[in-house]
Amino acid sequence: MNSNQKFLGGLVIGVAAGAAIALLLSSDKGKEIFADAKNSADSFGHDLLSKFQDLESQFKQFVDKGKEIVVEAENIVTESIIS
Repeated sequence: MNSNQKFLGGLVIGVAAGAAIALLLSSDKGKEIFADAKNSADSFGHDLLSKFQDLESQFKQFVDKGKEIVVEAENIVTESIIS
């Protein structure tokens, strides 16, 4: 296959794909499919955001607990040095 044949093959495939997408977008069923896909993507995005927010909250709780442990350890060491 020479480069002209490859170019023409790619052009034909591109035109066919473009026509198929145009037909799909112009039909009611195609619009419904894209609306469903958009709704699914939106739902997935919201679910993912919620999970990240939960993870952030848990991480903050973990850090706060770690800070409490460090403060308690400092108090114990300070008390043992003073006594």
